[in-house]
Amino acid sequence: MWQGSVVSIQIAKEAAATMESVPAVRAVPGRGLEGDRYFSGSGTYSPRPSFGGREVTLIETETVEALFGGVEDADGHTLGIKLTPVDTRRNIATSGVPLNHLVDREFWVGEVLMRGTRLCEPCKHLEKLTQKGVMAGLIHRGGLRARILTEGTIRVGDPIRAKTA
Repeated sequence: MWQGSVVSIQIAKEAAATMESVPAVRAVPGRGLEGDRYFSGSGTYSPRPSFGGREVTLIETETVEALFGGVEDADGHTLGIKLTPVDTRRNIATSGVPLNHLVDREFWVGEVLMRGTRLCEPCKHLEKLTQKGVMAGLIHRGGLRARILTEGTIRVGDPIRAKTA
């Protein structure tokens, strides 16, 4: 069984605004992370509720680090993309968490229970706000969208673990 941790927490007050790192954030079921653009309904994709899963997004720091030296494009060239967790536009950067395996599964982030809903594939908007090649580098590795099932506070350093029966 794995156990990971919260490395950083990011929120943005409105669509396309720079993400800000915060030490802690309140998670609210059906709304998202307090202070974030999707909590207030002002995110880029807020008008498209049918896509769902915008309450919280997570990304593995291991993936972010691999973009710089380990990911190659279709022609075999190293992408050399340097991003920080803030640049990824995901809310929670994790370490030691197999996010792709959490689709349709419940897990704890500190005291908050979440359920993975789908992979958070990269989009043209993300590449526009960062740099060319980000979409290719994050295909199937862009993180996880999740629903918040219980209210609580998430803090940097909190453990992340699978829900056991």
